[in-house]
Amino acid sequence: MMQDPLFIVAAIACLVVLGILLVGIGGFAKGGEFNRKHANRIMRYRIYGQFIAILLILAFVFFRRMGGA
Repeated sequence: MMQDPLFIVAAIACLVVLGILLVGIGGFAKGGEFNRKHANRIMRYRIYGQFIAILLILAFVFFRRMGGA
């Protein structure tokens, strides 16, 4: 499973979403001007990232069930 390129891409997408989430939580905890200016944009990026990650995970599961690996 670790040699499957689609699995690796899906895992990287999940890590990107985690990074975006941590930046958003950090900005929220810090507050101030950064949070006011960027909070909505960061969380919008998180939603987009989650959508892409879920599509990649579903594609991975689909191709594994079809006998791809």
